[in-house]
This record gives sequence, C-alpha cells and structure tokens, in this order.
Amino acid sequence: MDRPDLPLNALRVFEVAMRQGSFTKAAIELRVTQAAVSHQVARLEDLLGTALFLRTSQGLIPTDEGRLLFPVLEHGFDAMSRVLDRLGGRRDIEVLKVGVNTTFAMCWLMPRLEAFRQAHPQIDLRISTNNNRVEILREGLDMAIRFGTGGWTGHDAIPLAEAPMAPLCAPGLASRLLHPSDLGQVTLLRSYRSAEWPGWFEAAGVPCPPVTGPVFDSSVALAELATSGAGVALLPISMFESYIAQGRLAQPFGVTVSVGRYYLAWPSDRPAISAMSTFSRWLTGQSAE
Repeated sequence: MDRPDLPLNALRVFEVAMRQGSFTKAAIELRVTQAAVSHQVARLEDLLGTALFLRTSQGLIPTDEGRLLFPVLEHGFDAMSRVLDRLGGRRDIEVLKVGVNTTFAMCWLMPRLEAFRQAHPQIDLRISTNNNRVEILREGLDMAIRFGTGGWTGHDAIPLAEAPMAPLCAPGLASRLLHPSDLGQVTLLRSYRSAEWPGWFEAAGVPCPPVTGPVFDSSVALAELATSGAGVALLPISMFESYIAQGRLAQPFGVTVSVGRYYLAWPSDRPAISAMSTFSRWLTGQSAE
C-alpha cells in the first residue's frame, strides 16, 4: 500500500488545531504564530483537495473529512511519542494523561497517588483537574474521571465511587438544625447543578425553599465555605469523610439523594495502551475497598 506523501508538520498542526478547536490556541501550544497555523492547515487542505474546517464567525467547525482524519493522526502521534520516549532512554515508562474532577482529585485520588506510584513505577501519571467540564480529545488526555450518569456519547465508562449527597455544614450550625424545614432559615450554598437542592428536599419530603446562595463550580470550594459557618452545602458524603472525622463538617440529617456517581471514561475509538488498563484496574480495586 502506497503511503501518502504529506508533510508531517502540516499534519501535526492540523491535529493540534482540531484538538484545541482554535488556530489561536493551537499556535500557543505549538509556539508559533496564528498565521503559521492557518497557513499549514490551508496547505494540507490544498494537498488533500478537501476542506478540513469551516471558518465561521463562531470559530472553527470541523468538516466530516476533518473528523475522519483527526483520530487517525492523534493515535499515530501518540504512538510515535511513546516510541520516541523509549528511544530517548525512557524504555519502561508509559505516559498516561488523566483529567480528574477537582473534588475527586483532592478528596479521593490524591491521598492514594503515592501508593499507585509505588505499585506502578513504569507509568508516568499526569493529572490535570477540572470542574467536570472536560473534552478528552481536545485537551490531549487519555482518560478522565467525571461525575455524572456515565452516558457520554462516544465514550466508554466504568463506575467508580458512589456519591450520595447530603447537607453538610459547620458543627455549630448543624446543632441548630432540628428538622429539614429549618434549612429554609439558613443560606443554602449551591453548585452549578441547579437540580440538586430540589432533589434533596423532595427526598426529605419537605418543600424546597428559595435557593439564593452563592453558586460554585467546585464541591471543595463549597465545603471550605461551609466549614466557616457561611451556610449549608449539599455535598457527596464519601468525598468529605475526612472533613466530618476532623470535626470541620457535620451532617445534620440522614436523608441522602443520588444524582450521579464518579466514572472513569475514555473515547470509545481510542486503542487502549497498557497504562490505561493498569490504571483502570487499580482504580476499580481501590473503589471496591
């Protein structure tokens, strides 16, 4: 089979532009000018005889041809990087890039990472945190730990930790909350998922009062604010057991509500490298414990 005579640099620039969704962001990653990125992509389109992006006022929109080419290039460049690492003296090291929900990273994963490193020194695990909004391909990740239902189009996912949610607050405030209806008299701290508090009040059998407290995109931030006595936060209890054990937070009511759980997810069409399988097995084993 004849191999296409296409410039490697132009293919690389297209892969980065596709992953970043922007010529400007691609230029930053590649440390070149935006004009250079645009030129390389245009050159590749000319050689292929087809458009790879539609340029619109809202930004780049990949064409069907661009979407077809991208995963092939991404997998190819990843494979090249792994081989070059070995040739460069990292023969036994596999790089694994994982995006992790900040709450899961801070409260569950970080205390266990040293054990993973000791058990699997051949894996260079690189963690980037996010607020649960993550695009694995665009951000150059191999996998991601996310909170939700697990039903992400184009991705496979395995369940990890369950995350039933309950109101948590400073112990002094908790002592004054005798009935779920008492929550109507205090500040209810909110996440960006607006259905959580109404869902908990429904489970408690109490009408949901107006929820007008500050909105946060991180449960860790909510927990820290709650420890100061500023209000009551609806939090995944399993992620904040240490806060409760240390007396920083208390759970005034036993009612819980489940709006999702934590999952390990990856693109369905991505060939699994051995580090992905190793990390998956380790995570599921830790979750079972």
